[in-house]
Amino acid sequence: MRFLKWAGALAAVLLVISCFLPWITIPFRNIQLTGVDTTGTNFGKPGYFHFLNAAFFLLLNFIPRIWAKRWNLLVIGLNTGWALRNFLLIPACSGGICPDREIGLYLMAFSSLAMLVAGLFPQMKLPGETNS
Repeated sequence: MRFLKWAGALAAVLLVISCFLPWITIPFRNIQLTGVDTTGTNFGKPGYFHFLNAAFFLLLNFIPRIWAKRWNLLVIGLNTGWALRNFLLIPACSGGICPDREIGLYLMAFSSLAMLVAGLFPQMKLPGETNS
């Protein structure tokens, strides 16, 4: 399970990259939305919260203390909830207009789940634990 720390770091970088890729395309209005550019809608900038969560995840992921792993559970829980919100709310049909989902939305969901798995199984030696 040693590779999960680095896989989680790669997933956090992939999450940041996915926020710059197209999430949905609204063909009726001829606009394409990303995590940081939602011009023409009232979604705000959902990618910025992912940036904050990825930064905290990377920081806490490489601190070899039990408190950091526990705080990391909170961070990945918030990030996974925000990703689920973005995956369900942003491409929802509204007024008979259904947007097309793009690769960035799927990449955001995948990388958030990968961060969740990496954070749930940290590689850490607890005090008093032996190598047997």
